[in-house]
Amino acid sequence: MLTASAARIRKTCPDKSMEKRNGIQKNAGSGGLATTKKPRLLISPVAVQTARAFTAWTHRYLAPPAAAEFVIGVQTSNTTLVGVAFVDRPTFWVFDDGSTAELVCLSTDGTPNACSALLGAAWRTAQAQGYRRLLAYTRIDEPGTSLCAAGFRLVPSPLGWDTSRTGEVARVLWEIRVAGGRA
Repeated sequence: MLTASAARIRKTCPDKSMEKRNGIQKNAGSGGLATTKKPRLLISPVAVQTARAFTAWTHRYLAPPAAAEFVIGVQTSNTTLVGVAFVDRPTFWVFDDGSTAELVCLSTDGTPNACSALLGAAWRTAQAQGYRRLLAYTRIDEPGTSLCAAGFRLVPSPLGWDTSRTGEVARVLWEIRVAGGRA
């Protein structure tokens, strides 16, 4: 049953010709911004060259790593690549103890939950390869929300580690480790 105002609107604009004429195709309530359906994310291996190209295209400030021990990607259900993660041995020699891996680069196109999916998959893959600890770092101005959600925790950084090679950007160290003592 239509209300009186809805009936008036229907009489004055019986078809969608005005919307078509003005080029209005979607609004926030028609599956655009207000949609509750989230894309299904799938973890998959990715070639290093593909991941490097994706990182060069999407990352704000980091150049793609030359190589990595393993690279994983996250795709939507229609096989669109929406994020990549490079995991390698730690770059700082103090952390290179044989049981520690480092998340060297993580890059997404902004798809919701892609970062968390990659972090979880990177940790599971590192554990499967025998690593007992995974390190990651963020810039001092980044909140690290996805790292926190994936189980990473802040750790004190060794002397001299908290700045980049050029000394411009301060960094924060994060880790996740196998439960049960030291790594």
